[in-house]
Amino acid sequence: MTKIDFYSGADDKLLAACEVCQKAVDGGARVLFYTPDAATTAVLDKLLSEHPATAATPHCCCTDPGIYEMPVVVTHKSQDFPHYEVLINLQAACLPFFSRFSRVIEIVGLDEGDVQAGRERFGFYRDRGYEIDHKDLGKQTG
Repeated sequence: MTKIDFYSGADDKLLAACEVCQKAVDGGARVLFYTPDAATTAVLDKLLSEHPATAATPHCCCTDPGIYEMPVVVTHKSQDFPHYEVLINLQAACLPFFSRFSRVIEIVGLDEGDVQAGRERFGFYRDRGYEIDHKDLGKQTG
């Protein structure tokens, strides 16, 4: 069964997503970001090119050649994925194909609308019996 990880209280949702992604990649996992739109995909692409500051995260968009070799793939519309390891969902709703992935990561920011959408996604997974791990980024230190 898919494992669900929630990270709430993110000051900067996309930067937090990049940090969580880097930890997954460092652990040997392949990651797929699913963004809400082309603009978010472009911002995330730029962030991944700069993060971490010491070495950019190797990534590409789902339509680029070489998606099967890249550890990180970013998309906002494709459902033809190169792997089903880790999915980082940046959309407001649960994705209909989430259960294909071994692990789903949900990042929740501080905006009230995002918090409410996160609560709804959390309830969706909980009500279906998925194992959920929650980390409050606002309470973490150093």
